[in-house]
Amino acid sequence: MLQIPLWKRVVIIALCLAGLAMAVPNLFYNRVELHNDAIAALEKTGALTDEQVTARAGWPDFLPSSLVNLGLDLRGGAHLLAEVHLGEVYKARMDALWPEARSALAAQRATIGAVRRVDSPDGELKIQIGNADQIAQAVEIVKSLATPVVTLTGVGQDDLAISGAGNTITVTLSDAEKTATDNRTMQQSLEIVRRRVDAAGTREPTIARQGSDRILIEVPGIGSAEDLKALIGTTAKLSFNQVISTTSNGDANPGVGNDLLPDANVEGRYYAVADVPVVTGDELTDARPDTDTNGRAAVSFRFNTTGARQFGDYTAAHIGEPFAIVLDNQVISAPVIQSHIAGGSGIITGDFTVQEATDLALLLRAGALPAGMTFLEERTIGPELGADSIAAGSRAAVVGLAAVLIFMVASYGLFGAFAAAALVINIGLVFGIMSMIGATLTLPGIAGIVLTIGMAVDANVLVFERIREELKNAKGPARAIELGYEKAMSAIVDANVTTFLTALILFVLGAGPVRGFAVTLIVGIITSVFTAIWVTRLMVVGWFALRRPKTLTV
Repeated sequence: MLQIPLWKRVVIIALCLAGLAMAVPNLFYNRVELHNDAIAALEKTGALTDEQVTARAGWPDFLPSSLVNLGLDLRGGAHLLAEVHLGEVYKARMDALWPEARSALAAQRATIGAVRRVDSPDGELKIQIGNADQIAQAVEIVKSLATPVVTLTGVGQDDLAISGAGNTITVTLSDAEKTATDNRTMQQSLEIVRRRVDAAGTREPTIARQGSDRILIEVPGIGSAEDLKALIGTTAKLSFNQVISTTSNGDANPGVGNDLLPDANVEGRYYAVADVPVVTGDELTDARPDTDTNGRAAVSFRFNTTGARQFGDYTAAHIGEPFAIVLDNQVISAPVIQSHIAGGSGIITGDFTVQEATDLALLLRAGALPAGMTFLEERTIGPELGADSIAAGSRAAVVGLAAVLIFMVASYGLFGAFAAAALVINIGLVFGIMSMIGATLTLPGIAGIVLTIGMAVDANVLVFERIREELKNAKGPARAIELGYEKAMSAIVDANVTTFLTALILFVLGAGPVRGFAVTLIVGIITSVFTAIWVTRLMVVGWFALRRPKTLTV
């Protein structure tokens, strides 16, 4: 006899109702989206504008409000492909190594002679010593500064490659260290780009590494590629450097160990500053827009414990001297130190607008990119194109769904109607689950849903055909239905498990559109099996218990 325990019936019905309830907000997409934006603004700022109050009231708080996020091809937005300048990191490493190497060599000045840095290509440090006969000793001293590479592929190798010829020592990063540095730089760049994009309140960006030195950035809902470039393209390298001198000559020689940087506010003014900063933006723990004593826009900042100590010690020892605040190789402010600045907090002043101060604070909070970027490809996708894609995808889904429903009803009669009803529930469950997990729907994702519609009835076809076979073998209606589900189960599981594994491989190895297709396919397979095995069976069992037919036609 056909039997489904009461607890199973309750669980099946509850899961269907819960999934459909989670899918309902997508029918009122704009209203729910504005409601969610208002709640996010309230959590961030603690206050709402009149428009946000109205938007929040547009959807009841007690109802589900999760939505399926729309991808770049459906919502419109910006696409960028950026190349990271990894060579800048090599140069910074060599610049930071020079003071340490100079101190180590200076300790043996009596034997190796005078020590000075000479011009060299970026990413390379060349040091000349006064006594060429002691070059081997000098090389060994510099080698003592090397450290082991901490990676699985770099075991047994040092981070520096050091050689000596004549009276010159040449230092570069070793190949193993370059590989490790490249990976660290790319990971850091990815994380900082992600934090900057997230801080701007965009939805479901795609930020992924491509190749050895490129980053793919796709942000739905942003105005244009130029807006996205302005948000993430600024390196935002902040440092506080000692001022050596001021000049109006842009070609002046700042001296070894110094850099000549332009004033960001006064054209024709240049500062010679020490190339090794006293404190960098890496020590910042907070930055926010503020105003100075004259009411002009500024940015207040706070250092961590290490930065606060270094900043305090330097200001205490250099009262009355100018101090350069450098952002992206421009001096944005050069105040004179009036007194010891303790506590690790201060303010950056300059010729800022309120928006510029807000943007600068955002960039400093997100952190500095470890290297500059060149945008190799940029593309703006308008919302009109996204709307056309949604309309086309929706038409395809509706036509496919209607064709499948007509076929099932025409082929299997009442049982086909049960399968059709389960198919509608299946589509609702797909959207409900994608809303709950915060998945992103792309145009290939819509293709995955259309494919799911076709696949969803496969299990029902197997079951119904098996029931037909059992009826031909003179089985009674109840026994035929029971055997139909039992004997079709192995084929259903086999077909869906293999498809599920294929979709899982696509998700793991794919990127962008491929993953969007894989997500909807995986969710569709899960809901299809559930509706075919349990939901349709519950309908058939309920109908059979109500009608008790003596004969059965499928």
